[in-house]
Amino acid sequence: MLVDQTPLSPLPQATAMSVTDQVFDRLHTAIIALELPPGSKVSEADLANRFDVSRQPVRDAFFRLSQQGFLLIRPQRATLVTKISVSAVARAAFVRSALETACLADSIPRRTNADLAALDALIEQQHEAMQKADGVRFYELDETFHQLLCAISGHDDIWPLVSAQKSHMDRARRLSLPDNGPVAFQEHCEIVTALRQQDLGSAQAKLDAHLHSLFPLMDGIRAKNPEFFEDNT
Repeated sequence: MLVDQTPLSPLPQATAMSVTDQVFDRLHTAIIALELPPGSKVSEADLANRFDVSRQPVRDAFFRLSQQGFLLIRPQRATLVTKISVSAVARAAFVRSALETACLADSIPRRTNADLAALDALIEQQHEAMQKADGVRFYELDETFHQLLCAISGHDDIWPLVSAQKSHMDRARRLSLPDNGPVAFQEHCEIVTALRQQDLGSAQAKLDAHLHSLFPLMDGIRAKNPEFFEDNT
């Protein structure tokens, strides 16, 4: 898939973010959302023209993305969006679980009725998205659910770290939806129940299982999308 086939629009003119940050964020989002699928070719010149910027911020964004493992920059050859690495997904899940289960430990004594009501509201919205088989909406609500769990712990600053670490999981997660929606939904319900009951052991165990629930699905995901994955185990 060539970059000129993707729905990437010009960047806004007025923003507090640097141009490089804008380009990075736009490309990172497109890669995670599979708008730029694994194996896609991307061009500095084409993107600079599309974003109406010079080539330097695009080049800098490419470098940052390559350092994170999302772009393969090849001298004198096309730059490619990397394919999904199962081992990178496993590493991301390990780090994410460590951070989020630690946050959950601090959420237990801090959670309020308002926090529980906010989680319940998200659960209801997730149910609606699942009923409509709206995988994009379910994914967005899933993000909000986990971000709120971090916020309840008092460690709002942890979520950016989680977001950065889980990126390699996110492309595979996108491919699992909406089929995996009912499982994820039930796991969210169980996590909220354990949090409401202030049962730390159960809450952490259920959250850890939830964050690793993608792996039993990986063979099926790869079978449906073999062109998106590296040839690894």
